[in-house]
Amino acid sequence: QAQLTESGGGLVQAGDSLTLSCAASGRALRSGGMGWFRQAPGKEREFVAAIAWKGGITYSDSVKGRFTASRDNAKSASYLEMNSLKIEDTAVYYCAAGGIGPNWRSYSYWGQGTQVTVSS
Repeated sequence: QAQLTESGGGLVQAGDSLTLSCAASGRALRSGGMGWFRQAPGKEREFVAAIAWKGGITYSDSVKGRFTASRDNAKSASYLEMNSLKIEDTAVYYCAAGGIGPNWRSYSYWGQGTQVTVSS
């Protein structure tokens, strides 16, 4: 069964950096594009970044210029480097695989979620 395993969440101060990692099974990684999403308490799931199979990357306007997404197919992994973190970035972050673009409904596989909390 395909699995995604996330790591790297934690508590940081505004302006700090944090990198999230997502280890995917070969089947999940090879199934298509990978994505990063987040959900804050009381809010809808929000698109963060998407990485196509060949490496093309799309970012949401809210993180563009601050976050960098990538994938390493040889390691069956994706990453989300978050810089200049803001309090409003606080959310549970999810990695996903088997989909395309910013629509979370297109993804077949999901990680368990990892909490990122940004304080002032």
